[in-house]
Amino acid sequence: MNSQNNIEKIGEPALSPHKKLNSKESVSLNRKKKWKDAGLFSLFVGPVFLTFAVIVLIPFFTGVYYSFTDWNGVTGNVSWVGLDNFKYLFTEDKQFQASFLLTIKYTVVTIILTNGIGFGLALLVTQMLKTSNILRTVFFMPNLLGGLLLGFIWQFIFVKGFASIGQITGIPLFNLAWLGDQHTAFWGIVIVSVWQGAGYIMIIYIAALQNVPQELIEAAKIDGANRWEILRNITMPLVAPAVTICLFLTISSSFKVFDVNLSLTNGGPFKSTEMLALNIYTEAFVNNRYGLGEAKALIFFIVVAAISIIQVTYNKKKEVES
Repeated sequence: MNSQNNIEKIGEPALSPHKKLNSKESVSLNRKKKWKDAGLFSLFVGPVFLTFAVIVLIPFFTGVYYSFTDWNGVTGNVSWVGLDNFKYLFTEDKQFQASFLLTIKYTVVTIILTNGIGFGLALLVTQMLKTSNILRTVFFMPNLLGGLLLGFIWQFIFVKGFASIGQITGIPLFNLAWLGDQHTAFWGIVIVSVWQGAGYIMIIYIAALQNVPQELIEAAKIDGANRWEILRNITMPLVAPAVTICLFLTISSSFKVFDVNLSLTNGGPFKSTEMLALNIYTEAFVNNRYGLGEAKALIFFIVVAAISIIQVTYNKKKEVES
């Protein structure tokens, strides 16, 4: 009898403990959920976006507007001049053109030296040496100093320190007018920048080298590969993502060099070492031609952004191919 009742209960449709929602109530609940998610998103992202807009977006678009005006940065008189600022830069402003070419030269040299020395230091300190931790600290310490302070320190070294060493040793290298000649002053800026940036790049390469599987290296050694073959065929392809990051960082920092240039030479002698960022600063805040300075800054932004995008895209493509 009980089994018959159970069979009958099984045949009956199961009743839901909750009332089934109709379509209107379902739409209302989905709408409330969306508003709740949007509120939470705004709560977490809103302050960050507002700060980013105030600090970055608004000044950027304001600067783009001023690049088409003749505003001097002081008075309230702003006149629209269209493309006149850009025409002037490409036809008459020889100092801007010279600074642009000098910055490109400086960027190429600094990228090669910073990445080469940084990678070499990373290879050195990843060897099983007793002094590896001390060497990492020593090589990274210059990056902790600010560019202005670093420039003034090296200015004293180039002017006073090298002169004293030259008098004692008689070595011609130390008797050069390092900051008084345009050629040696350029290399002085390069030396300081590479000395400061190589340690930071070294840390990125160390992280990449430590992720290289040791089994591959041991297998290559067993097969008779030497250190150069291991470096070229195993290590370099595996650290390619780190190379992409380091190239991006060094390109952007080299193009934007300002503090070392200002404190070490201030563009001298006779503006022969005036990089693009210092030229923009001088135009806007010293010569009080803010509109022209913004036009230079806009060109500067477009060039750096284009080079960075091309570099990252090309290196990512090479990573996939390798």
